[in-house]
Amino acid sequence: MARTKYDNEFKVMIVELSKSGIKTEQVSKDYGLNASMISRWKREYKSKSGDFNKKRVLSWEEQELKILKKELRDVKEERDILKKAVSIFSKSDK
Repeated sequence: MARTKYDNEFKVMIVELSKSGIKTEQVSKDYGLNASMISRWKREYKSKSGDFNKKRVLSWEEQELKILKKELRDVKEERDILKKAVSIFSKSDK
């Protein structure tokens, strides 16, 4: 099933209709949209300050946490590789 790509203006219109007092179920029925998609659009609209094209700006703490998580993931992967190598070489010595 092909996914339909909705433009920013359409999403804003749907969210504004939903926020104006019309029930989400009614908007979903009128426009042939899934109610869960409208709810997701409402959350995105709120988090992105009304513009679906903007990416969420991360605070410096969130950026640092993201970097540290990636570094930890890389170090764990290196450790696991070294453990495997040590077990392989220790078996061949016996």
